Amino acid sequence: MDYEEFEKAVDLFGILIKTSKKDLKKKYLKLSKKYHPDMPEGSNEKFQELQNAYEILNKYMNSFAFSFDEEEFKGQFPSFTNYKNWR
Repeated sequence: MDYEEFEKAVDLFGILIKTSKKDLKKKYLKLSKKYHPDMPEGSNEKFQELQNAYEILNKYMNSFAFSFDEEEFKGQFPSFTNYKNWR
């Protein structure tokens, strides 16, 4: 995978900034119904492109390294930042 392939996959799924694996799968299922070869807007080529894009994004998300610091935690769970006993 190179960055150009990654960028195309992100564009195909319409990801603007952040997404979760759960949301990515929902988008994949929705788009796979739209682009399935048996559907009016579908084709084998577009369906294969979608599958490849999903594999690229899924692989990227599976290999993402998390930092376990306070800033990362607050970014992932902003509702927990209001607790007085944080730390």
